[in-house]
Amino acid sequence: MLRFAPPLDRDLNVNDLRIALINYIVSRQRNEGFILRFEDLDRTRNIEGKEQEHERLLQKFALQPDQTVYQSGHPARYQRLALQLLESKKAFLCICREEDLQQERREAARQNLPHSYRGHCLDLPPEEITRIKEEQIPFTIRLRKPARPVTFTDLLLGEQQSEPHEVDHFLLQRADGTPTEDFATAVDDLMEGVTLVIRDEGHLTPHTAREIYLREALGMESQIAYLHPPTLRDAEGKRLSPHDRSATLFHLLEEGFLPDAIINYLLTLGIDAPGEIFTLPEAVEWFDPKLLIAEPARFDIQELRRINREHLQRMDDLALSRIFRFADRDIGRLAKLYLDECATVKELDERISAIFSPKRCDGPQGERMRKLSELIRRAPMIESYEDFEAYLTAQSALEGEELRTPLRLLITGSPKGPKLDKIYETINPYITEVAKCQP
Repeated sequence: MLRFAPPLDRDLNVNDLRIALINYIVSRQRNEGFILRFEDLDRTRNIEGKEQEHERLLQKFALQPDQTVYQSGHPARYQRLALQLLESKKAFLCICREEDLQQERREAARQNLPHSYRGHCLDLPPEEITRIKEEQIPFTIRLRKPARPVTFTDLLLGEQQSEPHEVDHFLLQRADGTPTEDFATAVDDLMEGVTLVIRDEGHLTPHTAREIYLREALGMESQIAYLHPPTLRDAEGKRLSPHDRSATLFHLLEEGFLPDAIINYLLTLGIDAPGEIFTLPEAVEWFDPKLLIAEPARFDIQELRRINREHLQRMDDLALSRIFRFADRDIGRLAKLYLDECATVKELDERISAIFSPKRCDGPQGERMRKLSELIRRAPMIESYEDFEAYLTAQSALEGEELRTPLRLLITGSPKGPKLDKIYETINPYITEVAKCQP
């Protein structure tokens, strides 16, 4: 099994989708399940409704999980294992106040030192533990730090080692009784049969070492492998911010990028793809996460635009027309005429909407536009553009650019664009609707 755990405190971005895609692809290659896991235990951080929002969004990218699980659905699992660790003396109760721990963190930061728990409650006497329980004093549960470094092999980054002070006496359970992310994740990966964890490098230290050490402390044998792709960088080479709206999936979809194009682009980052344009099912045939480069890749919006344009060009004309609220192959062909200047659905929609909207027939060309509009309204159906232009010339006494300039404005609403004869071929049946002036 492979799993993807989307963040519940923000919108999904391209880095999240890339990780989800890699997990999904490997699950299909291995004929294993793909789990969508909602780590929804920290109610103070999570945004209400994000689970359903993320699920709907992932479906737009054809990422259909085999299982959807909520960590909040099985609290007894964590409570039982926390008690087991306490009874075996591998974990201990901690009554340190959060404000005191925060002060220690600030002191460490001022001295430019890493913070680790100082062990105030490491060896509480039995009578103190009894008092804590009897007086219902709030407590957390911590796991005793390891006696030696925790080592493991990352399939992309190689040998990794975390020192005992990095693993630390880390929290298993908060004062309100909820398990921490490290605890719940380590347990769930084991219980749900996860065989390979693929997640962003930001989770590498100290979380991976803590999860491995925790399962050892529980006496649970596991053969879970790890692979941590580097976080994507922005155009300036900086780590992509999780709160950069321009990199969120919502923003890219609003801007008119196709899900297939976004998938295509993200799966080319950091790997030598066998082809430039491909679909998700095709990527399942060749993608190997172990061939990713260990250096961070950059998210380049201009490259995404280029790939999006190519996907639009390859779309079936009828399917493309439906995006613009038509069911006409000619409208799909019309949209493709604008791909030299447009790269997104939003940009194409602006061009097509302008064509099918009444035009402002004012300014220097206004009188000629109104004259041509009336002639076109009364004209018979004319098949070819050559005959159409000849008819207008004969009826208006306009020719050459004196005719074509106002005619282009009347048809497209713009002084420039694709050749008029190509446009006319696609909108011929709609010409009286197109060549209208605003009242």
